[in-house]
Amino acid sequence: MDYSSNNLAVIACPGGEIFADEVAFHLKQCFHHRFEKTVAKLSERFDSEPLSVINKINFINDVSGSVPSSNDDINTFRSSHIKVPVNFTMFANGEVKAEILESIRGKDVFIFQDVENHFPVRFNGDGKKTLSINDHLMTLFVTVDAVKQASAGRITLVLPIYPYSRQHKKKGREGLTASRLGQQLEFLGVDRIITLDIHSREIGNSFHAMILENLHASYQIIRALTQLPGALNDDFVVVSPDTGAVDRNKFYATALKKPLALLYKERDYSKVAKNALDSNIAEINLLGDVSGKTVFMADDMLGTGGTLLKAMKFLKEQNAGKVIAAISLPLFSGNAIDYFDEAYRNGLFYRIIGTNAIYQELEREWYINVNITKLFAQIIERLHANLSLSSLLDNRNIIVNFINH
Repeated sequence: MDYSSNNLAVIACPGGEIFADEVAFHLKQCFHHRFEKTVAKLSERFDSEPLSVINKINFINDVSGSVPSSNDDINTFRSSHIKVPVNFTMFANGEVKAEILESIRGKDVFIFQDVENHFPVRFNGDGKKTLSINDHLMTLFVTVDAVKQASAGRITLVLPIYPYSRQHKKKGREGLTASRLGQQLEFLGVDRIITLDIHSREIGNSFHAMILENLHASYQIIRALTQLPGALNDDFVVVSPDTGAVDRNKFYATALKKPLALLYKERDYSKVAKNALDSNIAEINLLGDVSGKTVFMADDMLGTGGTLLKAMKFLKEQNAGKVIAAISLPLFSGNAIDYFDEAYRNGLFYRIIGTNAIYQELEREWYINVNITKLFAQIIERLHANLSLSSLLDNRNIIVNFINH
């Protein structure tokens, strides 16, 4: 294996720049760690000095690489340049162009994009623009096309949040946009998509050959949960905020060995949720007991926050103690943060645990941001080496070991 990662390339669209930089940092650590383990094993197997083994690995990498690393120390691990520079131009009429500034011919390319990044991103050198989801998508399309035209060997998209994932089933005369979007990306030449807690796993069944890797932040969330003072006490209950989240919350209840309760909601689908106070929830019912208990709820996505805020208010009316929520994809759309600030002041909840899958500049006492870039780096490193992903995609054993120790 080429431990210097000469054949791997990370390309960041403007929206995914920050996430890509963190993943690239962890990737180098992953390669370094695997390099050290290999050196130790080969030194023991062939009764050789570690320095001699390192020299031979670096020799093989130089011979197999297109450009020998002549300026690097042959006696140490050598991390190659992973992130490839790209120039993004936005023209006056809104058209976008991506120009790859280094050769990626035959490389294993990972393209990063955060379509929910609504902070200013860089275009035209120093210029900055605030983009919509559709702007980010078009930037992704032109980047994929540029990478394909540059003769990349394999193209993988790293989309921490899958675009349009809530448009995955028809309730009337509407499109299946989540599936169609993936099919368009597949047509452009994408081989694989890596995402986090996709809203509907059935989306992955709509592709012809493209593979969808759906990651979970449950381990990182549980680590954050265990660090909260007195959170995992005897009076702790996991509550599914709706029927669609039962499997997710059953996973947490089983892992934490805690009881599971369920909120059942009646919705008025003739009404579109506009903000946190104006949602389409008509009625809420509880199956289970939360009185005097610490409540933990997990869900995949938080938009305007209306559903979660109503659930929190209902639980407090049922005499729940501390209310803690975990959200894999915290969008905080519209004025959601203002509404949660008010709800926190009114004592409706204790903490919200989110991830950095979506870029946020949010610093609140009530918000805990867990970093999942190392998980994405581990997945990418294994994919690049053609190794199994099973232990990371199904992380139950990792969680059990963590809780037991």
